[in-house]
Amino acid sequence: MRVFGDAGSGNCYKIQLLLNLLDIDYEWVSIDILKGETRTPEYLARNANGKIPLLEYAPGDYLAESNAILHYLAEGSAYLPTDRLAHAQVLQWMFFEQYSHEPCIAVARFYIFYLEDREGRRAELEKLWERGYAALKVMESRLAQSPFLVGETPTIADLSLFAYTHVAHEGDFYLDDFPAIRAWIDAIEALPRFRPMGRRGPPETKEAR
Repeated sequence: MRVFGDAGSGNCYKIQLLLNLLDIDYEWVSIDILKGETRTPEYLARNANGKIPLLEYAPGDYLAESNAILHYLAEGSAYLPTDRLAHAQVLQWMFFEQYSHEPCIAVARFYIFYLEDREGRRAELEKLWERGYAALKVMESRLAQSPFLVGETPTIADLSLFAYTHVAHEGDFYLDDFPAIRAWIDAIEALPRFRPMGRRGPPETKEAR
């Protein structure tokens, strides 16, 4: 397998993390989105949508969209329940991640951490912070009742949401008031074969700034 991605992207990192947890060998192909490397004719021939991550699961055969890749890789493993309802609940949280969480937390992180444009994007960031904190409160409510999002063991729902949540401070989201989320982050980081994200940034609490 080959994975095309950016080491600092949460959507790419979630794929790396699952592959490591499952001890699956793969080749990493670094793609720099800021240099337009997803828009070249060669890359667009692989993925017409011009996005990362992209999984080459067999020579010349590709699968796009991070959560679809997670679902494909996790099939038959403990990270994807076979119980019908639990399986649907995993998908529920993964849809939540892409619709309510990632568009706020990941975008704020991109503006601040990658573009270094906190002041120029202030009005938009205010809206992202409001919606992002609302998403974090939904997670906190669930994780106050259960160690993981779907039951007692981690699933790809957790990995999907972990990717951008554990670096939320890079978008000026702070987890001081989210003890259940912080405990959940610690639990995921304690998993055997856990691998950290490729790039970290500013302090994790307001007080440390």
